[in-house]
Amino acid sequence: MNLSDRPALDQLLLNDWQRDFPLSETPFAGVALRCGSDETTVLATYRRLLKEGSVSRIGGIWGAGVGGAAMLCALSVPEAQLARVAERVNAIEGVNHNYEREHDYNLWFVITGRDRDTVHAQVNHLEDTTGLKALRLPMVRPYRIDLGFDLRQTRQSPHPGEAHPAQRQRGTPVAVADERLAALVEEGLPIMSRPYDAWAEALGCSTERIRQTLTRWLAQGTLRRFGVVVRHHDLGISANAMTVLDVPNELVDAAGARLAAQPGVTLCYRRERHRDWSYNLYFMVHGQDRAAVNDLIAHAISQAGLGEYPCKTLFSGTRFKQTGGRYFRALANTAPSEAAHEQAA
Repeated sequence: MNLSDRPALDQLLLNDWQRDFPLSETPFAGVALRCGSDETTVLATYRRLLKEGSVSRIGGIWGAGVGGAAMLCALSVPEAQLARVAERVNAIEGVNHNYEREHDYNLWFVITGRDRDTVHAQVNHLEDTTGLKALRLPMVRPYRIDLGFDLRQTRQSPHPGEAHPAQRQRGTPVAVADERLAALVEEGLPIMSRPYDAWAEALGCSTERIRQTLTRWLAQGTLRRFGVVVRHHDLGISANAMTVLDVPNELVDAAGARLAAQPGVTLCYRRERHRDWSYNLYFMVHGQDRAAVNDLIAHAISQAGLGEYPCKTLFSGTRFKQTGGRYFRALANTAPSEAAHEQAA
């Protein structure tokens, strides 16, 4: 269901709280006050949105490099084997995105792990079991990563108060002492009146320490944002494409900064080249239909002055897997129990 077809409260809760979610003792009451509603209704609405899949969680999006290693990979898979190979990719611990794309390299996935060796070992095993060789495309530098989706498509620039992408490239890593809290941030807030109290109880610390740590992470870029993580495909933003460019190395950082500032660009980053893949500058555009996405891509490339460089646009097909990055999943058993969630409901 598109956002415009939803009740007014749904629209507010989905669109306006993807960042700057309150860190107060009763955050859902704060959201309710701002939305002209009440806490009970807001809690019930978020539970429904989670259950139906419009929201994946209320939690954090990590900055680059804060919890381990991540790598984009691509496989050229015979069409008859695509579903089977995609299933094998999905089964790999650490894979959070796995998409079909329109290209000879037709299966693209992101894999995360605690270090680069772990990530490469997982890809090695996949190659051994499938007989396919992967493009391995580590990130060199981010210019813009996951600033949230403007579901109303009215925002043309970074959210007021956000640092420009070029000013916040990598976040401060998560300290070992804070990794259990990081696991909870990945799992998402329990939908209850005092969710930070539940986290504090699980960790055996004070609620104030939880809030102070989250505030520090946001200030340091450890967290890019903290708020509602929507499933944009289920809210009418069903078309997306990855565009790649081959830009001279000495010019790519300036080009990336210009691209990151263009309307409609949701992700922008530099990656290592591969002997079979010469492209080093990547950006993503999402929209309601293919024509709108193509228009945004053409405008972004033109306005950034990059029309002379070789480029390809790969539209997405089947979405085999999409979850948030999970660097701390091994510690996730510290999360509040299901019983706590059910009691809150």
